[in-house]
Amino acid sequence: MSQVIQLLMMKTTSKNRHWSSAVRQRAIAEGYRSGLEEVTADYLTSKGVGFKYEELVIGYTEPVKTRKYTPDFELPNGIIIETKGRFLTSDRQKHLLIKKQYPHLDIRFVFSNSKARLSKISKTTYGMWCEKNGFKFADKVIPEEWLKEVRETTKGN
Repeated sequence: MSQVIQLLMMKTTSKNRHWSSAVRQRAIAEGYRSGLEEVTADYLTSKGVGFKYEELVIGYTEPVKTRKYTPDFELPNGIIIETKGRFLTSDRQKHLLIKKQYPHLDIRFVFSNSKARLSKISKTTYGMWCEKNGFKFADKVIPEEWLKEVRETTKGN
């Protein structure tokens, strides 16, 4: 049995987890995304089979998903309040879609901490994201002026 096939047949066990990690690191260094991709490429090469690696790009459309959004609070003046401790990527994407599809809605955020960063490596804070995307925000409590603000309430426009 060839060495390539032996590598393919090895199962991940506690004894060879280090092997798995080392293979993956080497594979990434060689331009592959995983150790299995590199082992497969080596196998095809050993069999004399020509191949192209990640050259073919196939576009596809994900099915449209209809979702529902239930705001945390709707004030009598029509202002929608969304309270957030953590502001996940999925939340941010959702609110951008809602803003685009319902531009007449006035959605505002109340954060536990608007100075929290979007992620450990991001310099952007929750508040900065809101400013960039046209959302009003506050920390911890709804500002008194939001409660007193008079707005024309419109539905469905």
